[in-house]
Amino acid sequence: MKWSNRFSFVLCATLTCPPAALYAADTAPPEYSVQKTFQIGGAGRWDYATFDPDSHLLYVTRSTHTQGIDVNTGKVVADIDGQKRAHGTAIATSAGRGFISDGEDGSVVVFDLKTDKILGKITAADDADGIIYDPGSNRVLVACGDSQKLIVIDPTIDLKTGKADSVDLGGKPEFLAADGAGKAYVNINSKNEIAVVDIKTLAVTARWPTGSGTRPAGLAIDPKNHLLFVGCRNQKLIIMSADNGHVLAEPAIGSGNDACKFDPTTGEAFASCGDGTLTIVKQTSPDKFDVSAIPTKPGARTMAVDPDTNTLYLPTAEFASARAEGRRPAMKPNTFMIVVVAPIKQ
Repeated sequence: MKWSNRFSFVLCATLTCPPAALYAADTAPPEYSVQKTFQIGGAGRWDYATFDPDSHLLYVTRSTHTQGIDVNTGKVVADIDGQKRAHGTAIATSAGRGFISDGEDGSVVVFDLKTDKILGKITAADDADGIIYDPGSNRVLVACGDSQKLIVIDPTIDLKTGKADSVDLGGKPEFLAADGAGKAYVNINSKNEIAVVDIKTLAVTARWPTGSGTRPAGLAIDPKNHLLFVGCRNQKLIIMSADNGHVLAEPAIGSGNDACKFDPTTGEAFASCGDGTLTIVKQTSPDKFDVSAIPTKPGARTMAVDPDTNTLYLPTAEFASARAEGRRPAMKPNTFMIVVVAPIKQ
């Protein structure tokens, strides 16, 4: 099934006019669709997905273990256990290590990228959740929700004697992005703001409100054009300047957003939502964005992107019941899958 909803809008400098004011796009982004689905199965729910371009493995956390999926075959080729409530994976290729955030344990599990063997753990903080590797600073960054901290880890850390650094964020974080030039941006879910962190000095240097967006969850950055894409739980995608926090646009997205990604080869940002929609955004001029949306599958709220092939991988499953208020729906056993979204070939 193919469905899309595309519009383009001119940004209003003062945001006093509706953001979707004009509708004729000068340059349309590539059309995307669901191309195939990898049926994975197995036990465990899921959270964040991370693509490693060197190994072509998609790492997906599955509660108590983390799977590495070969995207060429759709087969599980690695299964790393030893977690209590895994959230995300960061890949530090230069150090030959992978890092898995464990929210229940308040730690980061470190594994060898070649053997998948667990090397040890690093003490982080309560509710270790969103995690990324920033090659610019050569640091692994972990957003720890309940403890309201950003944990900063040298990927070559001595696992017996080394300690991570921490930054008090003053609010509950969800996910984060880095500009590759020494700054980290952390969405503070509990305060509807972005905290800007100087990674070298370990200090919060600015706090930027997320406009009409509330409960920010997904976060991605376009480092070339200095743009942040903030997916919010009230069905808003906040596009703001990474220089000063000025909100540029606030297009609508689906419900249940949990991830945003940016593909530097196409210049497109993506917001994946649990209601089964994927929103695609591209800046077509300094004051204009093209926005489109396609259906994926219910529950496909997180994703990873391969910038070499412009392919997105969205984990989800089949569900046995409707979602109860405040709780995720029950997952049918052995139905875990990866939905593969790619540009439609012309």
